[in-house]
Amino acid sequence: MICTAFPSPDWHQGFLRMLPTIVTHAKIAFRHLRPEARSEAIQEVVANCCRANARLVELGKVSLAYPHVLARFGVKQVKDHRKVGGSLNIGDVLGKYCQSHKDVVVERLDKFNEQHDCWEEAVVQDTRNSPVPDIVAFRCDFADWLKSLKRRDRRIAEFLSLGHRTSDAARKFKVSDGRVSQLRRELAESWKKFTGGNEGNAA
Repeated sequence: MICTAFPSPDWHQGFLRMLPTIVTHAKIAFRHLRPEARSEAIQEVVANCCRANARLVELGKVSLAYPHVLARFGVKQVKDHRKVGGSLNIGDVLGKYCQSHKDVVVERLDKFNEQHDCWEEAVVQDTRNSPVPDIVAFRCDFADWLKSLKRRDRRIAEFLSLGHRTSDAARKFKVSDGRVSQLRRELAESWKKFTGGNEGNAA
């Protein structure tokens, strides 16, 4: 089977001549991003500029297609999370467009354990017997409560919440078993006070 390639529109060559300037502008604009995200942002800028250039040609205004003007337009579109070929859903809380325009913040319910070099849940909990809304509310409250503790107490509370024994905590933090037991009671009272008596299902 012989495939015949579609001829390129006349304006392609002109756009290709502007491309190095557009890419350089995009690299500078997104230099703060990580390599993968920066590369994706640059490609989005190029796509937005290409579409804008094609539209100017359709309107008979190709003389207005300057590389720096197109580049600034493309960067602005990308920073506003406007992608070529994608729809914008202001109600999608996981989308960057909704997050930037509605001040929505999405956070993980897990965290990175640097000591064990792995990801783990913020707290151990029986998901079979607890309603999902209660689990989410508990984890949010638990994270806020941890922030209210002193650094060492917070580390011990996190360690104990993952199911470790009193003796393990005593050995890890170089304190006596009695002190850990005492701290358990203090932490329980602190948590009860923080939640107004609604302790939830802490492990």
